[in-house]
Amino acid sequence: MAQRVGAVLDRSKRVDVPTQVARVLAAMPDLREPSRLGAGAVQLLRRITEAGGVLTVQSLPQGLEGLVGRGIVYVRVCGEKRYELVLPSAFVVQLPPWEGEDPRSLRVLLAQASPDTWAAMASHYTGRPAMNPLALPMEAAWEALRTHDGVVAEVSQLPPAERRLLAAIEQVGGEVDTAELLDLEREPLRLHRATGATPSRRGVGFSLERRGMLIPVHPNRHVIPTEIAAVIGASDASVRERKRAQIRAFVLDGEHEPRRARFATDPVPLALAMAMVVRQWGQEARDGVGTPRSLVVRLAQRLGRDVEGVALLCALSRAIGLWEASSLSRTMPPGSIELGQLGAALFAVWRKGGVWDEARPEPEVLRVPVDSRETGPIGVVRDIVLDALEDLGEGRWVPFEALADYVREDARTAGVARLLKRWADRVGLEAPTPTEVAQRIVLESLPVLGVVDLGEADSEDDGAGDTGPLVRITRRGRALLQGQEHAVSEDASAFIDETTLRVGSRTPVAAVLALYPTVEVGKVADRLELVVSPATLTRAISEGIEADVIRASLQTVAPPSDTISRLLDQMTVVVGRVSFVGTSGFLWCEDADIREMLRTRRQTSDLFVDPSPPGGLLVAPGKNMEMIARKCRALGVEVMVDGQVVRSRSTVPPAMADSAVPPRSSSVPVGAPKATRRRAKSLPPG
Repeated sequence: MAQRVGAVLDRSKRVDVPTQVARVLAAMPDLREPSRLGAGAVQLLRRITEAGGVLTVQSLPQGLEGLVGRGIVYVRVCGEKRYELVLPSAFVVQLPPWEGEDPRSLRVLLAQASPDTWAAMASHYTGRPAMNPLALPMEAAWEALRTHDGVVAEVSQLPPAERRLLAAIEQVGGEVDTAELLDLEREPLRLHRATGATPSRRGVGFSLERRGMLIPVHPNRHVIPTEIAAVIGASDASVRERKRAQIRAFVLDGEHEPRRARFATDPVPLALAMAMVVRQWGQEARDGVGTPRSLVVRLAQRLGRDVEGVALLCALSRAIGLWEASSLSRTMPPGSIELGQLGAALFAVWRKGGVWDEARPEPEVLRVPVDSRETGPIGVVRDIVLDALEDLGEGRWVPFEALADYVREDARTAGVARLLKRWADRVGLEAPTPTEVAQRIVLESLPVLGVVDLGEADSEDDGAGDTGPLVRITRRGRALLQGQEHAVSEDASAFIDETTLRVGSRTPVAAVLALYPTVEVGKVADRLELVVSPATLTRAISEGIEADVIRASLQTVAPPSDTISRLLDQMTVVVGRVSFVGTSGFLWCEDADIREMLRTRRQTSDLFVDPSPPGGLLVAPGKNMEMIARKCRALGVEVMVDGQVVRSRSTVPPAMADSAVPPRSSSVPVGAPKATRRRAKSLPPG
């Protein structure tokens, strides 16, 4: 490995050889610029990082060889056909963030933190001064804070002053600027620089920074990571429980029935259908760039769905890698997971908030320019809304105004409103209110994700006028909120008729996506139906896919029907063979004697392919028209192109030029000097 990565080893040093190699590996630029590794390797690194640094697979995926060769990923054998792909913590903290991550998570904030913050955290958790490369001592800090139990243990050890400051920052939204931090800290000593006030390196704020519980963000903000905020905010659960009791009482007191309702469907069939249609169209989505609006509109028209719902699922599908080539592999997510688990993956990436931001007029964050690609602080609003939905009874409808009141009266709403105002000023947008954000979450995003049903309330529902839209949580939504797998039917994929394949929930995602060249997307409802017809099979055969490969792909999903089996058997029969011959042209000649003369004479036999079809002669490759015209004219045969006789160009000898004036049509240019006549020398007498 040292030879592969170019590490210069010095055995006379006090540090051992593995430590020297680790220092070289931790300082490689490939980790900070993973695009140099290739698209497949980047997707693999993301999937391993999302799995916590250890990903269990049944076979080794593509793109792994280059990562193992560079010493980035390591493989452990865990048993028969089971492997663990391990990404060291020193690499996890260096990888740049991507769309599917929570922008306020500890890993994302650490990846954007300054070297001073890294040095302070590494020194605190290792108990000694940190040395370069800082990624190696940062492993201790990451291992202490990467799990919920580890965060709880670290928070329990905080001194009272640090705990009070952390709780005060959490009450105002989990984010403050430097001046507010000093006010909450009651720090009298303030250092001022060109960018404003600078916190002291001995205050309570710096103590939280070196513990990794308050991360400074350039240029003048301090943010509590999501993992820390979840533990700090747990102490206010009793206050929020009293607010929930009001919603429960309101739901149980009256019967709210809608006049009309729009029931949520499973988003998985639509997400799979879009991933297959995009591959059939040959569309390629570039990493870091939003999906073209024209493509979203085409998908909505093709599948008969709402444009905004299609845009949401497009963004979420791309974030989990459903549109990437790696999804066709059954060795790593998302290709290795079953269809019944894909809905939870889509909901989880939406909840993180790095892809879809309801605080923006254009919610897809990837469509925003890079300079202002900053998600709004709506994570708290999502948590408030989802907490309220958990209290809804199964099958009971509740007016949205009850959820809006819950959002307004929550203790965290004031801090979120302040953060939304500051965020809007930074990105140049109009600041929305937390209630407006909650309305977009409940009425637009959650129905697409299959979490809630929407209903239109009766204007005389309770005698108080129009109560607005009604909301009802679905069974699928309750399972997602509780972190459980939704109870789906156990039926497997099968052909419901001779040409229609209905995909079951226990089928791997990669097995379904691999059928895109051979099927046509049919009905998209709670289940996905694929049409396998003679036209789709013929198209797949014409694209170079063998019939045996098509049969094997279908067999992994469901046994083919009798009609499909007969079609595949017929397509494997070879009725004849033809040979390809490269030519540069064809001479049409109706006279059989002339054809035979040109084919057999020594001057022209090498110009044509033998045998040639009746009616003409195939010109051999590499023969130009001037050569053909010259050699055929030598045998008395003229070659015509577009009704004109082709004449070869030649240089007139000097003697002929002097004896006769060449015509205008000759190859000698007009006005050229004449050749000089040479007189013969006279012989001597005698």
